[in-house]
Amino acid sequence: MHVLAQIGFVALGSALGGLLRWGIGVGFGRLFGLAFPWGTFFINISGSLFLGWLSMMLKERLTNGAAWIHADNLHLLLAVGFTGAYTTFSTFEFEAHSLLRDNDGLLGLTYIFGSVFLGLVAVRLGMLLARGS
Repeated sequence: MHVLAQIGFVALGSALGGLLRWGIGVGFGRLFGLAFPWGTFFINISGSLFLGWLSMMLKERLTNGAAWIHADNLHLLLAVGFTGAYTTFSTFEFEAHSLLRDNDGLLGLTYIFGSVFLGLVAVRLGMLLARGS
């Protein structure tokens, strides 16, 4: 029964994260156009921020006795399910390839290095925010 509950937590988180990712991708495409993959860029940076914050909150702040959901199950719901479906490395790689293939090397390299650098900064910022709250 415990494994079925864990599957349910991952599935629920994945459904919510995937839907939010789709909505943000569509919205950013309409707002900013499709020349640069702003939606995926925002999704991966905000997902890194959230995962950094969440990991610190689960590690330092949440106790199993006081929470309505066990910390391990919350990790499955939000870190594995939600953030796993919300962020996307494969789409990032495909979009970077497309920019480089279309002879837009500067934009492609900006996307690659900006995503990696800002993603790392966002993880660290999320952890700092969790510690400070």
